[in-house]
Amino acid sequence: MPDNGKTMRVLSAAQIRQFIDDGYVRIDRAFSRDVAEAARAILWRDLGCDPHDRKSWTRPVIRLGMYSQRIFFDAANTPVLHAAFDQLVGTARWLPCAAMGTFPVRFPSPDDPGDTGWHIDVSFGHDRPDFMDWRANVTSKGRALLMLFLFSDIGEHDAPTRIRVGSHHAIARALAPAGDRGLTLQELLRHIDETKGCAEVLATGEAGTVYLCHPFLVHAAQPHRGTQPRFLAQPPLLPREPFSLDRVDGGYSPVELAIRAALNAS
Repeated sequence: MPDNGKTMRVLSAAQIRQFIDDGYVRIDRAFSRDVAEAARAILWRDLGCDPHDRKSWTRPVIRLGMYSQRIFFDAANTPVLHAAFDQLVGTARWLPCAAMGTFPVRFPSPDDPGDTGWHIDVSFGHDRPDFMDWRANVTSKGRALLMLFLFSDIGEHDAPTRIRVGSHHAIARALAPAGDRGLTLQELLRHIDETKGCAEVLATGEAGTVYLCHPFLVHAAQPHRGTQPRFLAQPPLLPREPFSLDRVDGGYSPVELAIRAALNAS
């Protein structure tokens, strides 16, 4: 990975290895609880629900869009996160987050939210009206990282995102034969199903925790069985330049190394 000598190292060698092997790394206190609380106040306003009246929590999930207010920008652009982006994606190979979202706000509910299927976040072809026709390719066109920003404390009963450990390797191998054109989410479903034997972890943590994930990591939502609404954002980290699996200088990022390891193991 390129190193200009100025990169702040927030991830250890063991964490980088975990990212390559398992597909994710957790960063505690990536942004402050005060920032999370201020952001939640804005989100509560837009939800049309009363945080103190459970009777107003009538749906299992409400999706809010992208937010560009300063408080959200601050959450996504801390020195710790910028340093981690440099370490995982490569110095100067990513674009700063200008907005935060989307927010699938989940409420305690016995009802099926209807969106708990295993998937990857496909990254291009968004002009197609059916999201099942959106695409991903082996160099992850359009997405440098999948990110999970916890804006509330999330325990095991609070609808934490489920993660299939190491599943990004299987997806890389499935995408490779399709080249630059890649596969649609519909075409990937069979390969996603083949990752069901992977170990599963839950994206839990205190407000301010961020999970930085390989863009091919298979993950899923789940119903909320806790007591307080769950606030989480899923912004992509966008690439400044395309990933490459054949660098002359050998300066591969951990995202690229994970893909190369998957293909070399096939």
